[in-house]
Amino acid sequence: MTASADTSSTWPDADLMRRLRWRCRRGLLENDLFIDRFFERHESQLTQPLVQGLLQLMDLSDNDLLDLFLARKEPQGELDNADVRQVLAMMRVART
Repeated sequence: MTASADTSSTWPDADLMRRLRWRCRRGLLENDLFIDRFFERHESQLTQPLVQGLLQLMDLSDNDLLDLFLARKEPQGELDNADVRQVLAMMRVART
């Protein structure tokens, strides 16, 4: 197996990233600010597991998502997994 084969299974391609960014568009400006900053800082580092964690978060309502971003709540049930928690940690990093 070559390095490029390993990379293709781990790193999302450009088309998937475009679709992911579109899927992450939200109705609340506050959520969009968190998400835009996340992509600015981490888009080049996103792995397939992180993409899956992000997609799980995007299934939430805007208010529930904002509560998680602001750490008013923590993930529960099916959302309480390592990928979602890692994405949230990346989103919650204080501005520098």
